[in-house]
Amino acid sequence: MIRDTLKAAQIESMKGGNKPRLAAVRLILAKLKDRDIELRTATSVPDDDTIVVDVLQKMAKQRRESIAVFEQAGRTELADQEKGELAVIESFLPAQMSEAETTAAIAAIKAEVGATSVKDMGKVMALLKERHGTTLDMSKASGLVKAALG
Repeated sequence: MIRDTLKAAQIESMKGGNKPRLAAVRLILAKLKDRDIELRTATSVPDDDTIVVDVLQKMAKQRRESIAVFEQAGRTELADQEKGELAVIESFLPAQMSEAETTAAIAAIKAEVGATSVKDMGKVMALLKERHGTTLDMSKASGLVKAALG
């Protein structure tokens, strides 16, 4: 499980004295703890790895946005710090689907639900997220789905 890998990485970073990695791992674990607290009142709780991947993907997306903002503002030291955190976060994410694999999955789902126009985008996106949510960047997939239906 990814959560166990994170805890092991925290211990390894503490023993190795790798402070930047330790800080990033602690950030991830804190976000997971927050998510666990949110899910205490939920009626249906998803699989643990699904929760972890969802949190990691959101954190990675935030880092990418921050890097772009910092670079536009000329704050390279802050952008470098975010890049370091992003590298640590991505090291725990499962391998992502390639663009060709994503396009093939979209085509299969499009044929399955009989999607013909952009109006059917919601159906396609829902199935795509359900089946491939942990191995797919949904923001990139959204553009590919729109292109396939448009």
